[in-house]
Amino acid sequence: MDYKIKSRIWIESEQGVFLGEGRVRLLKAIADTGSLSKAASTLDMSYKKAWNLLNSMNKTAQEPLVITSTGGKGGGGANLTIYGEKVIKTFDTINQKCWEFLDNELKQITL
Repeated sequence: MDYKIKSRIWIESEQGVFLGEGRVRLLKAIADTGSLSKAASTLDMSYKKAWNLLNSMNKTAQEPLVITSTGGKGGGGANLTIYGEKVIKTFDTINQKCWEFLDNELKQITL
C-alpha cells in the first residue's frame, strides 16, 4: 500500500496569519499579471478578498510585499517588491524542505 503524507505550512504573527499557500498564490498571480484585479480573477477570488489579504500581508510584513498604483486613464497596477519576491522564494523553499523531510520520515513506516 502506498501512503502519502500531507502538510500545510503557514507563518503567523501576533496579528494572525501572515503567509500561507493561498496568500503566496495571490502574490505569484500579482507578479504574473501586474494587477490585483487580474490576479484575483485568475484565482476565482473576489477583488475585495484579494485586497484584504494583500492589505493584511503588507501591514504584517517588515516591508511592503506589493506596491499598488490606482487606476485612471493609463490603468493601475500592482508589482511585487524585491522583499515580496524574497518572501515567496523563502516560503517555497521552506515548503519544499518540509515535504522532503516528511517524505523521508514516512519511509520509516513504509519499509
